[in-house]
Amino acid sequence: MANKEVIVDEQWLWWFIGAMVLGAIELFTLDLLFVMLAGGAIAGGVAAWLGAPWWLSVIIALAVSAALIGLLRPFLLQSLRTKGEGAPLTNTAALVGRDAWALDEVTVMAGRVKLNGEVWTARTEDGAPPVREGSRARVVRIDGAIAVVAREEEN
Repeated sequence: MANKEVIVDEQWLWWFIGAMVLGAIELFTLDLLFVMLAGGAIAGGVAAWLGAPWWLSVIIALAVSAALIGLLRPFLLQSLRTKGEGAPLTNTAALVGRDAWALDEVTVMAGRVKLNGEVWTARTEDGAPPVREGSRARVVRIDGAIAVVAREEEN
């Protein structure tokens, strides 16, 4: 009978070990499913630590896991996967629309601009007027490692 009491007394420890294992699995999947299950395991562990019987700890763990998966996970996934309006632009997409300064004359064939503190190879769109050396241009798009620019109209 003493062995059964030891297992019951240490039930909370097994819940926390399970939560750590689920958290480690989450590091490999990055889908926010196992971290929600780990949250349920922590809730079951807290219930066991407070003296709840094993069956109540299981029910609490399942209820908390279901609530986290059903309510919190969709919101977090949507926030992480936001694309379009409201999502921060990164890398070369963040350069589109910025001002650049022509270091050389920029034509359809060649040119260089100073963009975001760096020197970029640049060109204009087909049929667009060249950008004079020393004038300001607007980045239309990034094509590989080439900034496609358009001349800013002078007022």
